[in-house]
Amino acid sequence: MSELTLHLVDEEATVAAGEQLGRACLATGLAEGLTLYLHGQLGAGKTTFCRGVLRAFGHSGAVKSPTYTLVEPYELGAQRVFHFDLYRLGDAEELEFMGVRDYFAPGSLSLVEWPERGAGVLPEPDLEIELQVPDSGRQLQLMAHSSAGETAIRAMQKLL
Repeated sequence: MSELTLHLVDEEATVAAGEQLGRACLATGLAEGLTLYLHGQLGAGKTTFCRGVLRAFGHSGAVKSPTYTLVEPYELGAQRVFHFDLYRLGDAEELEFMGVRDYFAPGSLSLVEWPERGAGVLPEPDLEIELQVPDSGRQLQLMAHSSAGETAIRAMQKLL
């Protein structure tokens, strides 16, 4: 499967990388839906990256981490983006009670922070995104787990 690693010098570069991936996702189409898992320690820039993805879809407002609500839906024209933050999830079974499977539908993009907390309930990702904080800036690694994920990485590489 495809991989892409980038060094991001600051918050602005993290948002820009998110925008590039968002445009790549739009270019590949969301006919089957796309699921992106975001990994990284607290403060690594997962929500900052999501802000960039949402900008590519036309969202211009604030993007907050839905830590307490678990999901923040965005209806952006014909596109639907669901931003999940499962950090405070007590048990993956809670996702079943909120009807989580309905969110992962054709025509939607799902951004999932802390996906390991929903293991066994969440669908497999098309892309996994790892944000790490080395000595300076951030390191972003994208790993495709489906043909849609590979297509998104190729589309993003063309935008770089």
